[in-house]
Amino acid sequence: MEKVVACSYKRPNALCRLICFPWAAGGTSQFAQWGRLFSGSIEVYSIRLPGRESRFKEPFAQDMTTVVNEITSVLLKDLQEKPFAFFGHSFGSYISFAVALHLKENYGLEPIHLFISGAHAPHSEAFLAIRRLRDIDDEDITAHINILGGTPSELLQYEDIRKSLILTLREDLRVLQTFSFEKAERNIPLSCDITCFDGSEDTAHDLEAWDDVTSQDISIYKLPGGHFYLLEPSNEIFLTKHITRCIENADL
Repeated sequence: MEKVVACSYKRPNALCRLICFPWAAGGTSQFAQWGRLFSGSIEVYSIRLPGRESRFKEPFAQDMTTVVNEITSVLLKDLQEKPFAFFGHSFGSYISFAVALHLKENYGLEPIHLFISGAHAPHSEAFLAIRRLRDIDDEDITAHINILGGTPSELLQYEDIRKSLILTLREDLRVLQTFSFEKAERNIPLSCDITCFDGSEDTAHDLEAWDDVTSQDISIYKLPGGHFYLLEPSNEIFLTKHITRCIENADL
């Protein structure tokens, strides 16, 4: 469990768990610290993928199926124990959705709420362009990282850090290239509420299309900032308060 999940603020008596999925090349630190912002009713898990942090000696995952199977096998007992919700940012949104599909199809389990951040719906045309990013050269990837923000520019001046970041980003995009979702007519895969968040200054994402994947309600919020709007303390407070309200208002 500790290999795959970081939980800095353990709350064994919490009513619900919030499982957080990182962005491409991301680790657990940001979301693991969210635990201090939530009330005692919510316990926060932050997912750690292979190839980074304490798992840096492990080979990167080669496809989305491998990622989903590992996360599911580690979390299944906990997810059967009490209600859970998912939050994913960017690349993490697609992992959270893929895990949600797998749980629904194979175990009849479903998050009480799916929180999506900075991500196109997986069946939209805009999603295809994201999957092609892995094929661009290192210089263009570095420029892309600078545009997105979220990584201090001074860190990118160090060659070892820059190369490690580019490698991890490429490997995560490889995983994304192996994921596809085709919306079938009359087949709505999920039955949980979905809330989509986006930075007001980020490239617009096809958020409305997330409505196609659930039979329940969808809400959309634009918060000030770019792709990594969620790192701003004021936005972080809004997110955690809104997520708390959604979870506590659910029929647990």
